[in-house]
Amino acid sequence: KENKKRKRTEEVEKVSEDQCSSVVQEPPVKAKKPRKKELSKAEKKLANRESALERADEEEEQKLFQSKAKQKKGASHAITKSVVNSDTGTTIKQQQKKKVVDETVNRRTVFVGNLPVNCTVQALKSLFKGYGQIKSIRFRSLVPAEDTLSKKLTAIKHKVHPNAKFVNAYVVFKEECDAIKALNENGTEIASGFHIRVDIASKTSSHDNKRSVFLGNLSYDIGDDAVREHFSVCGGVVAVRIVRDRKTGLGKGFGYVLFENTDAVHLALKLNGSLLMGRKIRVKRCGEKWKAPQKSPDRSRAPKDSVDATLKNKRRSNDSFVGEKANPLKKSTKAKRLKTVPRNKAGKNE
Repeated sequence: KENKKRKRTEEVEKVSEDQCSSVVQEPPVKAKKPRKKELSKAEKKLANRESALERADEEEEQKLFQSKAKQKKGASHAITKSVVNSDTGTTIKQQQKKKVVDETVNRRTVFVGNLPVNCTVQALKSLFKGYGQIKSIRFRSLVPAEDTLSKKLTAIKHKVHPNAKFVNAYVVFKEECDAIKALNENGTEIASGFHIRVDIASKTSSHDNKRSVFLGNLSYDIGDDAVREHFSVCGGVVAVRIVRDRKTGLGKGFGYVLFENTDAVHLALKLNGSLLMGRKIRVKRCGEKWKAPQKSPDRSRAPKDSVDATLKNKRRSNDSFVGEKANPLKKSTKAKRLKTVPRNKAGKNE
């Protein structure tokens, strides 16, 4: 009996092993993907419309959100402004005070132009110390020897471009009356060929146009002294100003001359077209607009018809054949009368 039971259990185990092996050997069945249904044209149009509407809704929501955010920012900015004004005691007033302070400093400051490049702070101090206490001296219009150097370093190290010939400076006095006294040094020759120009640095200082002339077509490398010598024949020259480029220091081709009186201006206008450093300069009063010279000022303007006729004649060549135009016959306004035939002639014809 025990042997029979063992045999049965062994048979059952074999059957179960065979079933497991058959299950393992069978390849896995791939799940079939459902095919997408092809949409018709009408269904596609509907889908596109729906997507477009959804996008429009999203864009509107974004715009509303952005506008709300901007409003919040504007309100917060206004609040911060009011807080700044209340805490600091109105910064606008402080700015106005700064402007007033700057203007008072400018009234005490003297501009010195047409200085030689080798001019030093000590040389300027010795020139202006007799007029009052000097607070500071700073050089301007310096052209650096290298592109890497800043203007501050060029002033400290004094590394100026070799082609640069002129330098300007500002001298700040302690008192305003001292700066006015220093104007007496205007026109003094600080070095050979360098007559300095001294003026108050304040913007309110007015320029007398009646005693000045405008110069045009000047050479780019011209000096102030060359202009001074050219116009010294007309009368006493108070100051010469040539407008220059800040970076290169070269002239821009125009400038101004200030004379002692208006009589010198009349004489200076006669030098219009005179040669200065190989160029015909243009001289005119300050404030006048320059008009280009007309080629034929005496000729009166021809009428349009004659101009058109001359243009047509020019276009035609001499060899081209031009036929004569027939003169149209004048139509008579009188009504035509029928010719009366005599009776004798009428009888003969019959």
